[in-house]
Amino acid sequence: MGVHLRCWNEVGCDVREAEDARRVAEHLNIPFYVFDLEKEYREGVVEYMIHGYKNGITPNPDVACNKEIKFGLFLERALKMGADYVATGHYVKLGYRVQGLGSSICRFLSRKPYTLYPSGYTLSVASDTNKDQSYFLWTLTQEQLKHCLFPIGGYLKEEVRRIARSAGLPTADKKDSQGICFVGKVALVDFLARYIPEKKGAVLTAGGVKVGEHRGAQFYTIGQRHIGTAYRKGQSAKRDSMTEPYYVSAKDVKNNTITVVQGSGDSKLYCKKIGIADINFINSGDKRFALSPLPVLARVRYRQPLSRAVLAGNILTFEKPQKFVAPGQSAVFYSEKGEMLGGGVIIDAE
Repeated sequence: MGVHLRCWNEVGCDVREAEDARRVAEHLNIPFYVFDLEKEYREGVVEYMIHGYKNGITPNPDVACNKEIKFGLFLERALKMGADYVATGHYVKLGYRVQGLGSSICRFLSRKPYTLYPSGYTLSVASDTNKDQSYFLWTLTQEQLKHCLFPIGGYLKEEVRRIARSAGLPTADKKDSQGICFVGKVALVDFLARYIPEKKGAVLTAGGVKVGEHRGAQFYTIGQRHIGTAYRKGQSAKRDSMTEPYYVSAKDVKNNTITVVQGSGDSKLYCKKIGIADINFINSGDKRFALSPLPVLARVRYRQPLSRAVLAGNILTFEKPQKFVAPGQSAVFYSEKGEMLGGGVIIDAE
């Protein structure tokens, strides 16, 4: 059966998205349903994001959506309707481990192996590394994964489009979605300003010199560049001379100030040690995760290159300093072979 999730948004795209899904279901001659999750989505994703920014962190709504909506409410409702599995378009590979074998024996599954008895399901980086979405799926559990399929994880995006064209799907050449879906084309700061009162404050250098004003410390995140303040080399610089942008290196919501540094290479934009909360391992029964310290590859931002690190308790220490680490975002761990092991929420960094 085909299902469209009706979620909350301010841009009015739901009608168009539902119609696209309905056309695909009609073409495939399968039943089609709409699950109205507008209220739950607003509470579990939108309000979660707004609340996070109010409290000075940078939440990740994509992680929340996967946890609360797609593999929470949607999966639960699908199973109650009699479905065996849910299949989604996430770019990630689903595999499984079997007792006695040291690694995954399937890179991805298009259907579940009824004749095998897996000791644990795994998630790994997609074949299309530019589209890989494993970073947003670290909250999933074995109970959820045994009911999941990710059929396009082993394909490149253009291969998926070719398959869709050959099948005659009306959405084969539909544009990719961009940004936060419920925000639309509105700048994030303008969206948040509808729910968080603006309060002008000082933009300070690391030395405490005021170089501008901002709209409210809650609206900014570590590493943000476009804050309306720039440093020009030389007081007599000409209009066409090169500028050195400021980057947010710290923010103080209580005192409503943000601190900036000049240029992206400043050491204050980097850190090596990160505190993590709400850690989840995809297969918590895996004996590897009993090791402490545990060597991993990790990233603290989507599409950031993987870097060597050691996880000890709730502390992740990188071999090399990492850039733009923002509390509220996710730190996600991988193996050398590209298996996504799990992740957690960043709570502090130094």
